[in-house]
Amino acid sequence: MTASADSRFDVVVVGAGFAGLAGAASLANAGMRVLVLDARPQLGGRATAFVDRGTGELVDNGQHVLFGCYRETLAFLARVGASGNVSRQRSLSVPYLDRSGHRSELKCPTLLPAPLHLLAGVLRWKALPWKDRLSVGRIAAPLRAARRELMTSGRVTLETRVTVAEWLRACRQGPQLTDWLWEPLALAALNQSPDEAQAEPFVRVLAEMFGPDPSAAAIVLPTRPLNQMYAEPARAFIEGRGGEVRTGALARIVADEHSVVAVEVRGDRIPATTVISAVPWFGVRTLFAEKPPACLSTLVDRAMSMVSKPIVTVNLWYDRRVMDELFVGLPGRMMQWVFDKRLAFGAEASHLSLVASGADAITSERSGDLVERARREVEDAIPGARRATFIRGTVVREKQATFSLAAGQPPRPATRTALSGFFLAGDWIDTGLPGTIESAVVSGHQAAAAVLESAR
Repeated sequence: MTASADSRFDVVVVGAGFAGLAGAASLANAGMRVLVLDARPQLGGRATAFVDRGTGELVDNGQHVLFGCYRETLAFLARVGASGNVSRQRSLSVPYLDRSGHRSELKCPTLLPAPLHLLAGVLRWKALPWKDRLSVGRIAAPLRAARRELMTSGRVTLETRVTVAEWLRACRQGPQLTDWLWEPLALAALNQSPDEAQAEPFVRVLAEMFGPDPSAAAIVLPTRPLNQMYAEPARAFIEGRGGEVRTGALARIVADEHSVVAVEVRGDRIPATTVISAVPWFGVRTLFAEKPPACLSTLVDRAMSMVSKPIVTVNLWYDRRVMDELFVGLPGRMMQWVFDKRLAFGAEASHLSLVASGADAITSERSGDLVERARREVEDAIPGARRATFIRGTVVREKQATFSLAAGQPPRPATRTALSGFFLAGDWIDTGLPGTIESAVVSGHQAAAAVLESAR
């Protein structure tokens, strides 16, 4: 084992996804010299892109959607000079295609404050029966109450532990409004069936989305493949401030029973007294060179007890452009959303990306069957796809995309741990948010703040 010749780093960050890079960029911005290590050959963690073997295109490992209320994510992108790599609606606007291919749109007016703009948008949404449209008014008071609590305490709590489905029924939301708006939104935010997931994280998301600013609910989409959208700009930012970012660098933390001592990477021993772990919950146990210190046993046991939830993405290539819109909701189908990457990325892409969140029921299906089912759903809904020639399809299964929010799951950990110098970041940390990009970035910023406070 050799000591690194370039070993004077203030902080080592293990994991180069949103959490790790956001935390590292925050520390670099504060003047600390940061080393970021990631075992994969490419930056981005669970939000990255890969080269498709058939076309040579960069293909995201899953379609990731941001919202205008992702304040810390948007601040992170601005910090690293990547704000231009996303497109942002002025206010929430979502097109839908029903099973017959009929188009409708939920469009929230920009001139009304939230949640009135949501109420107005739903009332004008002609795809829904009037009874369902009027039922949206019953959710306004619970959302205002959640917003007030969020502003005063930074949390949203419910008096009783209920699932998302039970909470929506208690708010007496119409069945079609639930099917077309609330359940797809819950699946996208929580990656879990509304019948399973606890309501508190979902209500927190709604409180964030439907705050005073109508643009908080607006959809924000990447205009470049994910690794180029945020990860490479973050690398440039960190290295431009004296830090270093290494890929293909499998890290193992060396610690005694009380504190962090070093980090080992391929025979290189890097002295380190401060480490941020930005690996997922399922990677914590193997993070240490030896058995994790006894003071972390409860943390590790709880992390390994967390249930993972999958996302399935099907990519379809056609010989021509088949959609007129950047994305469309497909209510009542296996795949809930379809995105035209040609419209998102420009000439460098030519495929559709279809997403199934909460995909437990289909994860084990054969790839060919999933491609065929997704193709039928697209061609049934979109006339342009029926007129085009289908070229090929691929399936991306992220079996550990997020963690379960069902009752009975172990509590999520705090940023600080019982091991001196060892901090946690990641979407699974206790941010009060579900496993979203915003939760990851919030956790990275929290870890950076904790490190800076400890260094004072």
